[in-house]
Amino acid sequence: MIVQTFTVGKLYTNCYLVACPETREAIIVDPGFETSIEAAKVFSFVEKGAWRLKFVVNTHGHPDHVCGNRIVKEKFETPILIHEKDAFMLGKLGKVVAKFFGFRNSSPPADILLKNGDTVKFGKLTLKVMHTPGHSPGSICLLGVKEVFTGDTLFAGSIGRTDLLQGSEKDMKNSLEKLMELPDFFRVYPGHGPPTTIGEERKTNPYLAWG
Repeated sequence: MIVQTFTVGKLYTNCYLVACPETREAIIVDPGFETSIEAAKVFSFVEKGAWRLKFVVNTHGHPDHVCGNRIVKEKFETPILIHEKDAFMLGKLGKVVAKFFGFRNSSPPADILLKNGDTVKFGKLTLKVMHTPGHSPGSICLLGVKEVFTGDTLFAGSIGRTDLLQGSEKDMKNSLEKLMELPDFFRVYPGHGPPTTIGEERKTNPYLAWG
C-alpha cells in the first residue's frame, strides 16, 4: 500500500492518497482543500504517478474534510463515499453548513452510502469500514491490514471534539474502545496532525483513560 499525505486547508486537514502499487488504482481520503493551488499539488501527484482514482472517501461530513469533493469528482469522475449518517452534510444542506463555518466550497451529494462492515476495494487492496461515531454521527475509520485511517476520531495524543453539533462523548468513548482492540503495531493516519500507532496511543494518550 502506498500512502501519500497532503496537509491542506485552513484547518490543516490530512488528505490521503491511498494506492495499490500493483494495479495503480487509488482512492482519495478527505480532500479538504479549497484552493486551486492545493488541488493542483494533489492532482499533479496523481498524474505523475499514473494513479487511477476510483473513489473519494470521506471519514465524516465536516467541511474541512469534504470541501474538495466537487473538485476531485469533476476532474476524475470519482464517486463520493460517506457513511449514511453523515450524508446529510453533503449536497444542499452541505452548502449551508460550509458557509456557516466560512468555507467557500461544498460537496455534491454522496454517490455511495457506507455502513459499518462495508469494504472499500481498489486494486488488490481492501479497507474495511468501522463506524466510529462521537465526533459526528457518521464518523468512520478505515481499516487495512496494518493501518487505520481514523479521521477525527483519534489523533496523536488527542481525540476529535465531541462538543460540536451532534457530537457525543458517550459514542466517542465506545468508538475509542473499538480502536483499542486493534493490535499495537497498527499505524494510525489521523485527520489532523502526525501519524502514530495504536500501541503509542494506548500508552500515552490521556483521553484513552476516560472513566
